[in-house]
Amino acid sequence: MTQSAITPLRHEIGLGLFLMVLSVLISPIIDIFAKLAVTSVPATEITFVRLLFQMTVLGPICLLRGTLFDVTWRKMGLHAMRGLLMAVTMITFVTPLAVMEVADAIAIFFVEPIILTILGSIVLKETIGWRRYTACGVGFFGSLLVIQPSLQEVGPIALLPVVSAFSLALFFMLTRLVAQKEDPWSMQFYAGLWGGLFSGVLLLVGNSAGIPFLTPVMPDMTNTLYIAGAAVAATIAGVLGVYAYRSAPASTLAPLQYLEIVSATILGWWVFGHLPDAIKWLGIAIIIASGLYVIWRERQLNKLATTPPVSAPI
Repeated sequence: MTQSAITPLRHEIGLGLFLMVLSVLISPIIDIFAKLAVTSVPATEITFVRLLFQMTVLGPICLLRGTLFDVTWRKMGLHAMRGLLMAVTMITFVTPLAVMEVADAIAIFFVEPIILTILGSIVLKETIGWRRYTACGVGFFGSLLVIQPSLQEVGPIALLPVVSAFSLALFFMLTRLVAQKEDPWSMQFYAGLWGGLFSGVLLLVGNSAGIPFLTPVMPDMTNTLYIAGAAVAATIAGVLGVYAYRSAPASTLAPLQYLEIVSATILGWWVFGHLPDAIKWLGIAIIIASGLYVIWRERQLNKLATTPPVSAPI
């Protein structure tokens, strides 16, 4: 193969890596704005506005691309489930930010690749060896090092990022089922549509029943700007992520997601003056190491599965 044939592929992978780095560095900005707003505005309302913004931005783009109605309507139920899980993921992650540090919540949330590995074994019948199971166990131990002091500090609400990670893992499992035949932009649009509908119903029920954390409020100008900032940052990070995955393999990009913990720690310190203590740093390091090992091991197994056998010499 000539160098000219190799160069475009390397260029695309490099572009994908660059876009992914931008995406994960921008992502904690969403959480910073959400944390600033959630003390006055319910997490469900923040989620509703974010998904409404996502749907409003992506709708015209899908129309221009001619993909808005380019969906398999028989799978619309799966789109609805993805939207429901996206809303649950956002609500259960944003809610504890009212009392938790952003870096702590993200560190706990990053048990998601470990949960996804276990669910893949149970639901999709994927073969998981003892090495990855061991890494998953070590990762859960690391998450306990972060969760345990957080439980003492803020109570059971510290477990909500685990719920968020579990719902996101289910979201990614459904995405695997849908992504083969659906346009990525349309998938995001319909996830925003159904997730926004679910969040809106929760707000209506909460308002009627007088449930405080589900009752919408009229935000002041400051909180309106915070929510708008979270919505804009989420849309930009999401679009960058879409293009990153179009340019480079998922196995190449996955380890870069852990940069989000670094940027979240820096932003949390800069905005709120928060830094994890020594025990939490240890837990964060264990979670990162375990997650990276799971990703590396999966990449190695994929290489073995796709490498053709070597023919014996005649």
